[in-house]
Amino acid sequence: MTKLAIRYALLFLLLIPAQAIVFNHIILFNVAVPLVFLYLLISLPVTLGTNKSTMLGFLAGMALDVFCDTPGVNALCCTILAFARKPIFHLYVSMDDDLASRSPSSHSMGLAAYLKFMLTMVALYCAMMFTIEAFQFFNFRLLVLRIVASTAYTFLLLYAIDSISSRSHSRS
Repeated sequence: MTKLAIRYALLFLLLIPAQAIVFNHIILFNVAVPLVFLYLLISLPVTLGTNKSTMLGFLAGMALDVFCDTPGVNALCCTILAFARKPIFHLYVSMDDDLASRSPSSHSMGLAAYLKFMLTMVALYCAMMFTIEAFQFFNFRLLVLRIVASTAYTFLLLYAIDSISSRSHSRS
């Protein structure tokens, strides 16, 4: 358990500052923002309790809000996403499968189920964040374009991160 806690602490210390310092400034066509810190929430173990995962989601969102000067937007979206993580996971993987202490990945869930799970999580986060950020539906086309483009951009980066991460775990 301590090895797992150290891994997620390192992920937290790596991904949150990287998101704030690097990835928030890599915006494609002034529309798509990569949200790589979501890998932290997506890769949490399935057996982690809802209270713990919700608290970790809130802490990750609050840390990002402090770095990015976004008053509570990321904290709210991360908290809701962490709360919805288990029901979304069970949309794609039956409750009968033995996933004790496993983190969602393409190896533990299967590639198709993992990609659907990750796409749903990223799309939900992007829809919440950009809707709250806009706080209105003034330019609905731009809102939908930002949600779709950021979802696709983030999805591709998270899949790349998962591929690199799962290769390094399979070697050790």
